[in-house]
Amino acid sequence: MAQLKQRRKENASGNFYVDSTCIDCDTCRWLAPEVFTRKGDKSAVYRQPKEEKEKLKAFQALLACPTASIGTEEKPKQIKTIQKSFPIALEDNVYYCGYHSEKSFGAASYLIQREEGNILIDSPRFAAPLVKRIEELGGVKYMYLTHRDDVGDHEKFHARFGCDRILHEDDITSSTKDVEIQLTGKDPIQFAEDILIIPVPGHTKGHTVFLYKDKFLFSGDHLAWSDRLQQLYAFRRHCWYSWDELVKSMQELANYNFEWVLPGHGRRYHSDRVTMKQQMQKCLEWIEKQ
Repeated sequence: MAQLKQRRKENASGNFYVDSTCIDCDTCRWLAPEVFTRKGDKSAVYRQPKEEKEKLKAFQALLACPTASIGTEEKPKQIKTIQKSFPIALEDNVYYCGYHSEKSFGAASYLIQREEGNILIDSPRFAAPLVKRIEELGGVKYMYLTHRDDVGDHEKFHARFGCDRILHEDDITSSTKDVEIQLTGKDPIQFAEDILIIPVPGHTKGHTVFLYKDKFLFSGDHLAWSDRLQQLYAFRRHCWYSWDELVKSMQELANYNFEWVLPGHGRRYHSDRVTMKQQMQKCLEWIEKQ
C-alpha cells in the first residue's frame, strides 16, 4: 500500500501521488496519461485529475498498479465502484482485466467472454474484487499463457475456476509443470474455429500469440506499440532467447490479419486492417536494422 511518507517529490501537489516503491512498469502512464508521466526512473503525477473521467482513470490506475505504489491523501469513498469497473470492455466480448501482478512485472491480462467458455489471457493479480467480477461474467474455462514470464497467479486461478491452462512446452518451468495443455512444435494451432495460436519464438523459446476472430492479437511480449517510436516494435533489450528467431517469427506474423495488438508489456494498438498491415511492414523494417 502506498505510503504518504514515501511520496516522490516529483509529484504535483494534490490528492494523487506515486511513492518510491514504483518499479517503472508503465501501467499507470498508459491507463491515465492525463495524470501520470515518467519522472526520472519512476512514475509520478504531473497533473491532478479534475474531471470525473480523469479521476476514474486515475483510480483505475491505482488499482491496476502491481506494487500498490499509487496513493491518495484523502480516503477514496468510491473505491468499490471503481473496483466494479474492472474488467473494462474494449470491443465485442474482449475485456482488459486491470489488477496487474508484480510477479510478471506488471504485465496486462485480458478476458474473452465466450458461450463455449471464457478465456483468460495471461495472469492478472488474484485480487478478490476482480475474481468476483470474473465469476459474474461466467468464470474461466481456459487460461492461456503467452510465455513463461507472465504466468503470475495462474495456480490460484486454476484452483478457483478449475480452468485448463495452456502454455507451450518450451516455456514450461517448475512452477508450470502441471499445466494441463502443453503446446508443441512451431506450426500454428487451430484451437477453435475462431482461435489460432501462433508460435513466435524469440523473446522466449516457447512464446506464442493468440489470434481471436482474425481481429484481436494477444501478443504477450512479442509485439507492442511504442509511443516513443510511434510504431509497432519488439523488445530488443529484453529478448531472452534469440533475436534472429524473433525476426523470423515477426515476418510470419505479418501474414495474418488483425485490428488490435494487445500486449502484456508495452502499449496496445488499434487500427483498421490496412493501417495495421502498414504498421507491421514498418515494424519489420525497424527490427531488421537492429
